[in-house]
Amino acid sequence: MIAYPKISPDILSVGPITLRWYGMMYVIGFVFGFHILKARIRAGFMKVSLEYADTYITYVVLGMLLGARLVYVFVYNWPHYSENPGEILAVWSGGLSFHGAALGMMLASWLYARNYKVNFLSVLDTLAIASPIGLFVGRIGNFINAELYGRASDVPWAMVFPTDPLQIPRHPSQLYQALTEGALLLLILCLSHKRLLKAKKLKNGMLAAIFVGAYGVLRFFTEFTRQPDAQFADDPNSLGTVLGPFSMGQVLCFIMIVISIFQWRYVQRTQSLVSPRPLGGEGPAPNFLERWMARIAT
Repeated sequence: MIAYPKISPDILSVGPITLRWYGMMYVIGFVFGFHILKARIRAGFMKVSLEYADTYITYVVLGMLLGARLVYVFVYNWPHYSENPGEILAVWSGGLSFHGAALGMMLASWLYARNYKVNFLSVLDTLAIASPIGLFVGRIGNFINAELYGRASDVPWAMVFPTDPLQIPRHPSQLYQALTEGALLLLILCLSHKRLLKAKKLKNGMLAAIFVGAYGVLRFFTEFTRQPDAQFADDPNSLGTVLGPFSMGQVLCFIMIVISIFQWRYVQRTQSLVSPRPLGGEGPAPNFLERWMARIAT
């Protein structure tokens, strides 16, 4: 066992205002995602004007928050919220679902694509390649908060999390998920993008399909080390397993894997090869961070 690092979840507090690491991770994720978005627009993979890049971020943020909260409420813990409807909007109390966030961002992307006359699948590809960075820093935020910790374990790197009422050694599953859903998934997407583009086989929607399937597989396996979500705070026997030994997250991941197969087949049948046309000199010159993100996203 190794000691859990004592990291305060608060960066600083000024009066009633507290800046927390978890919230900062969201900001970091969206900053990197925004520069990936601009890089892909400049490179011609997403055919829309740069002036509408900010608008897309607004769509995505709203879609993410609404989707993450609503799926958590109705899928993960509806019995509680049906009796306490006033808590449904209390996002600050915790309770967000990644699968709901993904669904919300997809719907937001569809609305954006329809309103700005851009290929919906090209928007999803951009969202897919930007998401692993947000997932990585988000899981680091979970680790700092000592939340979503792993199952009991005797591995040499097991930790006792201060928020665990049992105070027993557990898997640092947040770090496993940061490395797999974040770093490894980003590597898979980048290599797939570059190889498909070089082989002249890249079509709009392929990166999104790879993201959905790869994320589903990676999280399905890391969920075996994560303590399943408790469905009812007053029922200690309900640990979140809904289908034999499988958690709700694993069930949703299996659905993601199935969807990705149909998504890939749909893209292969209906989409033409991507032919990026760089925008050239539109807008201000890319800054250092955007040039760096361009190496990842294009």
